[in-house]
Amino acid sequence: MKCLLIGNFGVGNLGDEALKEYFLQEFPSVDWTVVSAHPAGDAEVPRLPGGIRSFLSFSWLKTMSAYRKCDAVVFGGGSLFTDTESAYACFLWWLHAKLAFLLGKDVHLAFQGIGPFKTRFGERLCLAVCKRAASISVRDALSHKRVGEWGLTQNSVQSFDPVFSLIESRKIDICTKNILVVIPRKNSGDKFTEATQKKIKSMHPASVRILSMQSDCKSEIEFCQKLASSIDIECSVQKVCTLDELLRELSSADFVISERYHGALAALALGKDVEVVSQREGDKLSTLQNQEDVNAGLLRDGEQLLRNALQIE
Repeated sequence: MKCLLIGNFGVGNLGDEALKEYFLQEFPSVDWTVVSAHPAGDAEVPRLPGGIRSFLSFSWLKTMSAYRKCDAVVFGGGSLFTDTESAYACFLWWLHAKLAFLLGKDVHLAFQGIGPFKTRFGERLCLAVCKRAASISVRDALSHKRVGEWGLTQNSVQSFDPVFSLIESRKIDICTKNILVVIPRKNSGDKFTEATQKKIKSMHPASVRILSMQSDCKSEIEFCQKLASSIDIECSVQKVCTLDELLRELSSADFVISERYHGALAALALGKDVEVVSQREGDKLSTLQNQEDVNAGLLRDGEQLLRNALQIE
């Protein structure tokens, strides 16, 4: 079985790279080709062109060949179909699905976060993909509700984020210290800074560690440094590039504040007290507001759906 794996890969985001690791590790019998923003190696190909410059590079010809040779296309985890940050994201992933449909390939949406939507344009593009998808599993109750309200002919399965299984497979020594760990994102702002300062006043930590999960992003590093300069106690900025590095940094935390989904997920999986800072009502972070929202038992439902859809053991 040859499958094309599509996601927000190759942009230096730890969470997305962990999702890629999950699919390659959990489904080893599948011959995966990964669509990446910055492909590395023969098993990765570029994204389809979204503008004149990328079109004229003609690197997408390799991607077209991968589409023709594959048996199915899998959109692998993450919140691809939402316009919370940009409506262009919905267009980009719709474009990749549209080509698959034109070539007669089955499209599987696996462990997806669907919505929220700020624009009717973004929602319509997502709906168009969901209507023709061969299988759909979503990673949270809000996504499941949104898909259900569309009244699609096929049922969607509520699952959970598969990175959780990678975390469970790691053996981490927990040695809690009086450390506050904060995990911002590139577009964090005053809301996140205020949450951090408020917690410092109430917690009186010995030190603060600021973790960057997208360390090659200039705007994220700039925010981390700005946040560090506003903190009066011992504070450091740490770049974490792998899931293991993230778990090691979190293992000694007494409390975690996160505006990154997989940062919060990892902290909750380690049993840490977590404050989740969502960007807007109903977004992916809203599904992790409470420990009770971490329902990893649903993960096997999504895994089984994909195995059945791909006809693999």
